[in-house]
Amino acid sequence: MPIRKFADGEVVMGRWPGSVLYYEVQVTSYDDVAHLYTVKYKDGTELALKESDIRSQSSFKLRKSQSSSSSPSRRSSSRSRSRSRSPGRPAKGRRRSASQSREHKDDKKKTIQETSLVLAVLVLLKPSENNTKRYNGEPESTEKNDTSCIILEQKLKPDLEIKRVLEQYSLRSRKDDKKTEEIFSEKKTFVAVKPVEKVPSKTKELEFGGRIGTFMLIFLLPATVFYLLLMCKQDDPSLLNVPPLPALESLWEWRVFGIFLLWFFLQAVFSLLPIGKVVEGLPLSNGRKLQYRINGVYAFILTAAAIGVLLYFQFELHYLYDHFMQFAVSAAAFSLALSIYLYVRSLKAPEEELAPGGNSGYFIYDFFTGHELNPRIGSFDLKYFCELRPGLIGWVVINLAMLLAEMKIHNLSMPSLSMILVNSFQLLYVVDALWNEEAILTTMDITHDGFGFMLAFGDLVWVPFVYSLQAFYLVGHPTTVTWPVAAAITVLNCVGYYIFRSANSQKNNFRRNPADPKLANLKFIPTATGKGLLVTGWWGFVRHPNYLGDIIMALAWSLPCGFNHILPYFYVIYFICLLVHREARDEHHCKQKYGLAWERYCQRVPYRIFPYIY
Repeated sequence: MPIRKFADGEVVMGRWPGSVLYYEVQVTSYDDVAHLYTVKYKDGTELALKESDIRSQSSFKLRKSQSSSSSPSRRSSSRSRSRSRSPGRPAKGRRRSASQSREHKDDKKKTIQETSLVLAVLVLLKPSENNTKRYNGEPESTEKNDTSCIILEQKLKPDLEIKRVLEQYSLRSRKDDKKTEEIFSEKKTFVAVKPVEKVPSKTKELEFGGRIGTFMLIFLLPATVFYLLLMCKQDDPSLLNVPPLPALESLWEWRVFGIFLLWFFLQAVFSLLPIGKVVEGLPLSNGRKLQYRINGVYAFILTAAAIGVLLYFQFELHYLYDHFMQFAVSAAAFSLALSIYLYVRSLKAPEEELAPGGNSGYFIYDFFTGHELNPRIGSFDLKYFCELRPGLIGWVVINLAMLLAEMKIHNLSMPSLSMILVNSFQLLYVVDALWNEEAILTTMDITHDGFGFMLAFGDLVWVPFVYSLQAFYLVGHPTTVTWPVAAAITVLNCVGYYIFRSANSQKNNFRRNPADPKLANLKFIPTATGKGLLVTGWWGFVRHPNYLGDIIMALAWSLPCGFNHILPYFYVIYFICLLVHREARDEHHCKQKYGLAWERYCQRVPYRIFPYIY
């Protein structure tokens, strides 16, 4: 096993790729497999360098001292010897004819004239650019995350421009240009810039408590879902009133499992229909872009039509309420089987298709976080499908089933005002997510996290069965809400939705076209990646205004359930913990990606989610 020469945190001199120049860098990590050091330059750029491209600072200082003369006595003696020579004989190494000295002076004059001319021409030719036009690029879905190529291009651009002007306004003779061309052709193999390849590495920073934490979460997450559903069935759903465990045979029914499979594959068929536009996702580590069909709204409309047909033929949709626990168990069993399949197939996946956060080499951790980034069966993307379709649309269907169950159980001619508020607020949220389906392609779930137990269970079990907890609670614990209170709750939800949607729209519009005149009032901090960090608007208020709007909406969803029990507010408490944890992950990734620019942004925008609080 090779011994690494430089330690993490050590300040060394790193060679810039494609050049002979060394810059002061700091070692951040070392890849034992690829034998590459990850170093960080002073401008925040991070690159992977070989050990041969890194030298200690002492070696540069030593060479500098050796390049000077040995001792003062020798220097003085050499000067005295040179002065003692005969006036008629020139010093050794300085003998040259008068014509050679004149040529040397002429070369100096030509160089000075060329430099002056180049500077004058560059001043005349350089266009006036503003900050907005500098970042007039393509939308984020077409940008690469490889910052080394962008930085290298920016560093080489002035040199190439000077070379072009020199060739156009050169004062040298054509004979000299031919000699220079021949010399350059002999050394061109050393001048060529070699692109830096991104070598996939092992996941070193383990999240969610590492191997022990992820092992516990595999059991804790299903237990939490089943506990919450059993509590909602209690007449007194207080925390101290522990519900009795049901018989194991009552938790499983093959008919329920068959209905769940039918639902899953029906949504898969809807997603494969050749309707809707096809877009490209962000570039992968190998530069390839995957294609995604955006037809979530069409799938929702087809699902609504199918549900309408079932209700027309008097199908009892409240069957979901009567067998709610069995549906949750069926979904959990399916998500576990899917997770096992995903991990087994990931063992044969190429190295560049593995997830950055799920390639630790530990079975439990990779099984939980997801080992493969984008598992696909042909063109069918499993992770992208599960993110929005079966769970999110299923959430709306479950809410509708709870509304019908409330009317049947309590003999109501129309649903209660509380149930209407919960269904309306959450329906708006789901339709908004499907309408803006393309935006999910830039989220951490798609770009960073693999598809394993965490996302499979979260998409298929946690979202439909925990997010519908308020509607499930209201069936067994009806709550009366007055119209003024309902109006106040509606205003609160609208405020949260406005913050959530306007913040996301502001960010997406700026990424697509920073030069848009409508965004001229927005200020931003430029970064080494070519992107800008907004410091005005919602993103100058807090760092994650979309999270703030999400939390306000979550509170509005729980308020119609009253204040008799804390159970309906589990979603708000959980959501705050989830978004605080996700914000910490975002902070870590953005600091690595943007470097010093992110630190400047944090100084300008000190609050993360809650203004003046956190």
